[in-house]
Formats: sequence, structure tokens, C-alpha cells
Amino acid sequence: LASGLFLSPPESSPSSVPPQDAALCRPTDAKEPPGELCPDVLYRTGRTLHGQETYTPRLILMDLKGSLSSLKQEGGLYRDKQLDAAIAWQGKLTTHKEELYPKNPYLQDLLSAEGVLNSDGIWRVKSIPNGKGPPPFTTATTPKPVIPTEGSIRVWSDFLRVHLHPRSICMIQKYNHDGETGRLEAFGQGESILKEPKYLEELEDRLHFYVEECDYLQGFQILCDLHNGFSGVGAKAAELLQDEYSGRGIITWGLLPGPYRLGAALPFHCGAILATALDTVTVPYRLCSSPISMVHLADMLNFSGKKVVTAGATIPFPLVSSQSLPDTLMQLGEATPWTPLSACGDPSGTCCFAQSVVLRGLDRACHTSQLTPGTPLPSLLHACTTGEEVLAQYLQQQQPRVRSSSHLLLTPCKVVPPYPYLFSSSLSQQGLVLDGPPTGADLAKDLARLDLRRWASFMDAGVEQDDLEETLQELRSLAQCYQSGNSLMD
Repeated sequence: LASGLFLSPPESSPSSVPPQDAALCRPTDAKEPPGELCPDVLYRTGRTLHGQETYTPRLILMDLKGSLSSLKQEGGLYRDKQLDAAIAWQGKLTTHKEELYPKNPYLQDLLSAEGVLNSDGIWRVKSIPNGKGPPPFTTATTPKPVIPTEGSIRVWSDFLRVHLHPRSICMIQKYNHDGETGRLEAFGQGESILKEPKYLEELEDRLHFYVEECDYLQGFQILCDLHNGFSGVGAKAAELLQDEYSGRGIITWGLLPGPYRLGAALPFHCGAILATALDTVTVPYRLCSSPISMVHLADMLNFSGKKVVTAGATIPFPLVSSQSLPDTLMQLGEATPWTPLSACGDPSGTCCFAQSVVLRGLDRACHTSQLTPGTPLPSLLHACTTGEEVLAQYLQQQQPRVRSSSHLLLTPCKVVPPYPYLFSSSLSQQGLVLDGPPTGADLAKDLARLDLRRWASFMDAGVEQDDLEETLQELRSLAQCYQSGNSLMD
């Protein structure tokens, strides 16, 4: 995932991040299930100057100078903007041209299967007669792909396969992506960016472009870093959206650097895992049939003063080929199958008040019990007649006082390139990573140990010790909403 701010406005009816990008093509195999997810919720159709159809995400991406690598700010689908303005100066002119950054070999290897960049600066995409998005991957004549290394991937654009619209990327030129100086470190620095007319007007212009073409705007997804100044950018963006689009859903995903360990040795790997989780968590409001609106999902999770949720995932789900879904869930006992992905707070001893659960990629044959008629049922789960009923019953048994929403999809989460190959011998037979989940920490306690005098950028942004104390008190008050004795569910 990028180190900046993603802002994505989904719409409700037809007019990823790697897993979402891979899911765009229609099924070519008759055995594949029909599409359960509507890609038009997050993607839009368009045409180049040469009349070629394009399919790009509704995305506004804000990042720092030096983060694009070989990616052009206007993307690669359209011709570069021509500077035809008249020059009044009649004296001598000097042209300074920056050398192009070499394209990452890994990315070049992926894009070579999709088309070519002509000398006129136009990306010629191979025609796709039966679907949207990039051509499907083939294995018959495809050469062995280049495997990325730690040194070959510096920024998110080094593994970006999806093409972006020219109005997607918005660069913050006053701060640097690399280097020791000019860094965007403090919340106040990020918050002040969207107080500047230049950046505010640019964000509003791009927002209006995407919003006005939506048939029905559901709301906005905001992805931003929490450990640097982009936390302030994200907070200010959410505030602006709330003022201008009140009544629409706003879901913010806060991102932190992951623990790089066996199975996720690079930031690139952690980004893939988080992208898989994001692609799955957002399923309810991207369904083709009977979707749940973003506002409804947010309202279900956000009640009784609660504003923060955590995420968990199991990749892959630990289902043995010889077992059914009831068998697997029964064997888990009281333990939940998913591993926490949120870095703030130790999950042990905490209570769940509401949850949205999505299970995908299981063949319909294993949804229910396959016991011979007359065999005693091992559990109530084995008496269920549909997979959806099995999952709902399991959640009810595990946490009977929790508000639960569940979805069971036949379509798996595709992990074709540029998704890294993470599934190896480090996984058990049941598909579980042999490592244990990372231990969490108490956010308020960590923040209380922070000495602002050590961080000049925070002081420069106007943060004072009183501000920190006020934030700590707000965190403690918010934490009380998640104690078992303070819930309307009790």
C-alpha cells in the first residue's frame, strides 16, 4: 500500500489494490461461478483521445515528492499535457530536464503482457473482448516472472499494475518522500496541508470530477498512514467530506508499518496481506446481489459512542480438503480462526460488540455437512442446510450477544501477480502461519511516554504538551466505550 492518502468514492449501482484489479476480468471457464462482486462500485469506464476504452479506479491519491518512481503523475493511459502557453519573454531560455527514473524490472515484466507504450506517449492496451480490466494471465507461454527483491521495490508505484486516471495523483511538493529533511512527520503538518488553498482546491476539484459521474454515491473510503503526517491529512479530509457530503458513509483505514517476519519479509508483502484483507472486508457494499450500503455497515459497527474497529484475517482459511465447513468450525472450539491485523491494543481480554464477517473461496460442496444420513450430528452446525446458515450459527454460538453480519462467497480472492508468492512450507497443512500473531500494545500508555521536545517537527506544527494531554484524555474516554460494562448490548 502507498505511504500516502488514498481517497476512494464508491457508488452503489453500475453506471484494488492487486486483488481487486485481478478480479476485473469476467470468468472464461464455464466452471467458474458468476461474478458476485460488482467492479463498477470502485472503477469507472472512460475513453482515451484515440477512442480506446479504459477502466480506472475512482481514486484520489496524495503522496510526497519522490514517491512515484517511474510512474508519471498523469498516468500512462493518456497523452502528456502539452504546454502551449504563449511565452512573453523574448530573451534567452534555458531548459532543465530531469532524467527519467528507470522502470522497475518486476513491473515491466507484468505490464509487457498487457500492451506497449508507443512513441507518441499513448499506452496501447491489448483488446479484451469479454471483460473489463487487464488481460487474463496465461501459463502456456508466459515466461517465468521476475521475483522482486528488497532493493528492487522502493515505493508503492514499483508494483502498481493497475492504470490510473490523470486526475488520480495529487503530489504534495513541499515535503519529500526520502531524505533526512523536509519530511512529513507530525499530525499538525498534515492537517495544515489541506488548509492551504492550493491543495484544498485541487482535492475539491478532483472530488467533484468523480462524485458528479456517480449514479448513486455511497460514501468514501480513506486510507492513510497513522505514524506520520498523513494522519493529519486523513483527518482533515474526513472533516471536509463530512461537511460537504453529510449523510454519506465515511470509512477510514489507518495503516501502520507491519512486522516483517517469516512469510512477510518485505513491506511489499505486508501491503499484499493488508490489500487482501481490505478487498474482503469491503465485500458487503460491493456485492452484485443484495448489497449492504456503506452507511448501513458503518452504522452497525459505530454505535454507543464507538468509532474504532479492528480487523482480523486468516489467509488462507484453514479448511482441509476432506472436511466440510462445519467440521472445521467445530474443531476450532472457542478459538476464532482469524489473526488480528490491528496494531493498537492487545486483543486478549477485550469484548466484541459488533462484527462483519466475510468468508470467501469455499466450494459449495463443502458448505454443509456431508455425513451419511442417519449418522449422529457432531454439532448444531452439521444440521444447517446452507453455508450461510452454518456461518451465522457459528457466530451466534461463539458470541451470542454480539451484533453480527456475515457473507459467504464462492469467488476466491485472486492472488495473481503482482501479488507476492507467500504461501510456502512455512504454512501448516491447515493453512495457518506457524508464527504466532504479533503482540499488541496499549496506545494511550505508549503515547503518554512520548516526549514532544525530541520531535522538532511537532513543535513547529504548533503541538503543545497541553494538546497531548487532551488527546490522551480523549483516548481514555474512547477506550471506556469498549469496556464490557458500558455497552447497550449488556
